[in-house]
Amino acid sequence: MKVCKFGGSSVSDANQIRKVCAIILADPTRQIVVVSAPGKRSKEDTKVTDMLMHCAEARLAEGDWESLLAPVVARYTEICRDLELDPAVATSITNALHDAVAGSTEHVGRYQDAVKAAGEDNSARLIAGALRKAGCSARYLNPGEAGLLVTDEYGRARLLPESIEKLADLAYIKDIVVFPGFFGYTPGGEIVTFSRGGSDITGAILAAATNAMLYENFTDVDAVYVADPRVIHNPLAVRELTYREMRELSYAGFGVLHDEAIIPAVRAGIPICIKNTNAPDAPGTMIVPEHQVIDSRVVGIAASGGFCTVFISKYLMNREIGFGRRLLQIFEEEGVSYEHTPSGIDNISIIIDEASFPAATEEVVCRRIKEELEPDNISVEHGMALIMIVGEGMRYAVGVASGATRALAEAGVNVEMLNQGSSEISMMFGVSNEDALPALKALYKEFFETPANLMD
Repeated sequence: MKVCKFGGSSVSDANQIRKVCAIILADPTRQIVVVSAPGKRSKEDTKVTDMLMHCAEARLAEGDWESLLAPVVARYTEICRDLELDPAVATSITNALHDAVAGSTEHVGRYQDAVKAAGEDNSARLIAGALRKAGCSARYLNPGEAGLLVTDEYGRARLLPESIEKLADLAYIKDIVVFPGFFGYTPGGEIVTFSRGGSDITGAILAAATNAMLYENFTDVDAVYVADPRVIHNPLAVRELTYREMRELSYAGFGVLHDEAIIPAVRAGIPICIKNTNAPDAPGTMIVPEHQVIDSRVVGIAASGGFCTVFISKYLMNREIGFGRRLLQIFEEEGVSYEHTPSGIDNISIIIDEASFPAATEEVVCRRIKEELEPDNISVEHGMALIMIVGEGMRYAVGVASGATRALAEAGVNVEMLNQGSSEISMMFGVSNEDALPALKALYKEFFETPANLMD
């Protein structure tokens, strides 16, 4: 049995939903289908979830939410009409959307989650109807009815362990199960949504709970590529990645799949396949627990901007017991999460996401470091990008670092920081935000266009 998840672009209109139905009908092992809310039909379009959030904001502000809801209703009604579904389906969706936005606003987080979840919930009802129209036995299944229980952390729900046993029963349902992604229910019956990548989380949970043979994640690209196709023209596709490689690349900016969202499937050892709804016969990219390391050194490169570095130096720092612990404790107590801590004998750098380090927090942290640790020098540099090169085979290859640094030097990129993880499957370079693009292009040329380094 396979669990397959279809993202927002895959269910954005009737034509896309027909493709989804054809994909499901083409493989009888696709028994559990997780769907997102309808996404953008074009670059200028708006996602249904965003439209619903605007409705919720208007309702909370006592504004004209009904006029904002009308385009959402029209979007679902148009899809139902184009699919020639029973008019009763459109009517039930219209009523459900209205009830969600008109619901109780006594608890703001609870209300917002209920409205957000309406996008996925009604998408699942619609697609179940489309599958029945296409001639197969399919049914919508509500997460509460299925037993997907979560914590009451609105907007960032976590799965409750007692859910797994009940969700395992989904494997024995003979009909195709269409399941809305993105949300679950508290034991008290309240809707709570997951964080970013919410529908991916639902798919991974169901794959793990039912011990699926494969978790297929359908999106709008043929595969995971060795570099961002928005930056590198026609980059090579990656046919197979390990979980660890995907994690490293996702951290550094790969946007195809949110790495934290697939944790349930990863922990269960279930392979994941990234496929394209618009080209379902393309092989896609397999994400697996382990794979045979081949001669290729690097499987991917990625870049992510918006970091800063807090640089601290103090003579004989290495002899001062507890210095690192006390330093990181200051960041912890001020609510700041760090990304990396490259260090030397007398210095240490703390790499931080700038979004979590506003000026007021920076001032407090630096003052506390000066007062409590008495460093010789402390400085903060903003505008850093992290460039990651990743590959399980790197640990067995000679010359990866020299090739990377040579390529960056020839491109005129100044390396401000270099760090290699203890696993030796990744190497990270800190450069200025302005140098991120030329750095990415230089590394792609070195590892994927130089004949000696080409992947098999």
